[in-house]
Amino acid sequence: MMDINDIKNHINNKSRLIGVDMGSKRVGLSISDENRKIAIPLKTVNYENIQILADELKKIVNENNIKVIVFGNPKNMDGTEGSSSQSVKDKVKIISEKIKIPIFMWDERLSTVGAFNLSSQLDVNITKRVKNIDENAAAFILQGVLDFLNN
Repeated sequence: MMDINDIKNHINNKSRLIGVDMGSKRVGLSISDENRKIAIPLKTVNYENIQILADELKKIVNENNIKVIVFGNPKNMDGTEGSSSQSVKDKVKIISEKIKIPIFMWDERLSTVGAFNLSSQLDVNITKRVKNIDENAAAFILQGVLDFLNN
């Protein structure tokens, strides 16, 4: 697992990052623009097994000049790591053996709440907010990383 400050060593002009919000049933994916300023919701995939997810990520990585993958780390509100965090770490370990680019975990506390609230401020109807919550949460996670990198 890499440190946030190491990310800068792995990116170059026009390289992009992927954000991943790992759920037990659905996985939200987001992608940065080439200038790494904005996180864009990409898609939500149904989680069937780790191999299918790894294949989907590998395809996106290869098609989009992705240099780093950022997974949300679902820490408890007090900052400790529980079973959800361990589950994501276990999946990240398997994916990192299949995809040979750096993978980083970013504290995702409140990302789903943040994504839901942001979409309500944008006057998106409730059905669409719930339908897109995973990819919006992934964008919320990735935007936190991009903001950190750009400061």
